[in-house]
Amino acid sequence: MNLNPFMNSLSTLPLMNNGRTRAITAENPHGEKGKGGMAASHLGPSRKGSPCLRDVKSGDTALLCDIDGPGVIQHIWITVTDQTDKDVFVLRDLVLRMYWDDETVPSVESPLGDFFCNGFARGCTVNSLPIVVNPTRGFNCYFPMPFNKKAKITIENQHEESIPALFFQIDYCLYDELPENTGYFHAKWNRQKITNMGEDYVIVEGIKGKGQYVGTYLALATLERYWWGEGEVKFFIDGDKEYPTICGTGTEDYFGGAWSFATQQDGKTVENTYCTPYMGYPYYSKNDEAVHNLYHNDDVPPMRGFYRWHLPDPIRFNEDLKVTVQQIGVCKKGLFERQDDVSTVAYWYQSEPHITFKPLMKKEDRWPR
Repeated sequence: MNLNPFMNSLSTLPLMNNGRTRAITAENPHGEKGKGGMAASHLGPSRKGSPCLRDVKSGDTALLCDIDGPGVIQHIWITVTDQTDKDVFVLRDLVLRMYWDDETVPSVESPLGDFFCNGFARGCTVNSLPIVVNPTRGFNCYFPMPFNKKAKITIENQHEESIPALFFQIDYCLYDELPENTGYFHAKWNRQKITNMGEDYVIVEGIKGKGQYVGTYLALATLERYWWGEGEVKFFIDGDKEYPTICGTGTEDYFGGAWSFATQQDGKTVENTYCTPYMGYPYYSKNDEAVHNLYHNDDVPPMRGFYRWHLPDPIRFNEDLKVTVQQIGVCKKGLFERQDDVSTVAYWYQSEPHITFKPLMKKEDRWPR
């Protein structure tokens, strides 16, 4: 190979290699050369005849791709029909899974919305380098996903109703070989509906092997009063037991903010959201926008969504890794232990094989409360 396929930046765009670019859609499910958009519609041949997977029934698993390697998935775009926007649960009822090479258990397993930094089964825009969500629920992922033998991506519909339409495009490049030190992409969702008092919430554990941790998404529903963001994020690296090698200074600090994300506007304290390339706070709400019943209020615990990408500063490990965050708040009487509703997605690369994930909790336990 005359160029590392992972050197993707503006400065390397003029450098050519022998990669072969392909794309998979519902109209070209195998990404075949010269066979894109062949399906016919009432407009005639090759006129948008089958742009999506239709009627993905409850309990069915849709196959998005099954690609022979070596290669690298470079971009994924997914959206679901607008009709699902009326249902508060659907983005946590759709389960995204990814398998590399000969795996029978997934390397990626997460509710669709949370993987794209849209927790609580609510849509929001996200403007970062690896994850972009555009209006309305246009989910994009730019994490490079290499594979040597095979790449398989599925979405399981655990919702009680069919999904009328699932649109997607998977852009990838095939190569003759990949560098020997290439790691595989992994992501795992977790949730604790009420955290244990004085016990750190586990973002991810059981990672074994060599790799680097590249990102965290946090969906936090605060269940107690007062400021919630004093908990420290900890990285237990290569055999750390009681104390971690890396311990941050607070939750808001880990996501790059300060002083409660707050400013004064018209005599009131306002909590500010933001999106930047490496860290962001794209979602805040105290209401359930999906509630339209005039006889019930739509009040919910304040919901906040955050992302932090360790792209220029990956957390490297050679043997194992565990990542946690404390639930600590502060009020006029000082620091106090909290109990909140916490959901997360951890993103990392590692050598295979990986430890089999714990079973994903059933959909009823994933629903936002």
